[in-house]
Amino acid sequence: MLKQSASIVPQNWLFSLWKFSRPHTIIGTSLSVLGLYLLTIGITSTNFSLIHIPQILGAWLACICGNIYIVGLNQLEDIEIDRINKPSLPLASGEFTIKQGQLIVITTGILALTIAGFNSPYLLGMVGISLTIGTAYSLPPIRLKQYPFFAALCIFSVRGTIVNLGLFLHFSWLLQRSQSIPGAVWILTIFILVFTFAIAIFKDIPDMEGDKLYHITTFTIQLGQKKVFNLAIWVLTTCYLGMILSGVFTLNEVNKIFLLISHIIPLSLLWIESRKVDIDNKTQIADLYQFIWKLFFIEYLIFPIAGILG
Repeated sequence: MLKQSASIVPQNWLFSLWKFSRPHTIIGTSLSVLGLYLLTIGITSTNFSLIHIPQILGAWLACICGNIYIVGLNQLEDIEIDRINKPSLPLASGEFTIKQGQLIVITTGILALTIAGFNSPYLLGMVGISLTIGTAYSLPPIRLKQYPFFAALCIFSVRGTIVNLGLFLHFSWLLQRSQSIPGAVWILTIFILVFTFAIAIFKDIPDMEGDKLYHITTFTIQLGQKKVFNLAIWVLTTCYLGMILSGVFTLNEVNKIFLLISHIIPLSLLWIESRKVDIDNKTQIADLYQFIWKLFFIEYLIFPIAGILG
């Protein structure tokens, strides 16, 4: 019996769309919107209001559409590579046709800019810059992903800097508060910036076979899996230690005890999980990669809570 196409069965199509959107990035984007809103009201001593919900949802929808555009464009340009590295993705597996993928990408790109434009100039600027960098990352002739330094720079500049600062400025504008960026937001931005660099180099470890075959140069190919693995773990360790020291000695806007405990625990778990990994086991590497994303998600909850408690 032939497998029914995702374009025929609605449930299958929606599940394929979910996979196409790269769920871990959707979760990260959603939590960044929520986290920056909570951090903004915590720092500005503003009470939560139901009046803000439509604007929060607007920012979320704009960011989600932008997210799908970026990851979708990358899949459109990497179909042959993904058939080796990520064969379960909808385009690589044939669940989506190329035309379906193109339609989704074009639609979400237009929606992202349109929704952002109706919300605030800061959100429009953030989404516009993110989409521009995402396009340059994947699309020839620029295709920055083929250069290790620029590939990592694209990923952590968007996730680490543009999204955090853009969302804070958007929510400050929404709450009619000062547009100056406080120390707590800069610290979170630096943390996410460095954390995302670790994600950017770690994500290529299990993809070495396909990248090498299609001449995509990555740090993993240049340095080897073991060195990149260790580098990523130590970058994340530095990230957590930096946050702990900054919280204890320089930040007055956060609850220092909560921040200390809430960062020692994930750092300890990171080292426990990383020691279990066989570097030659692709499944274990992928599992640790997903665990690192979970630590990324959690940061967008624990840091804003530290701000609210402070």
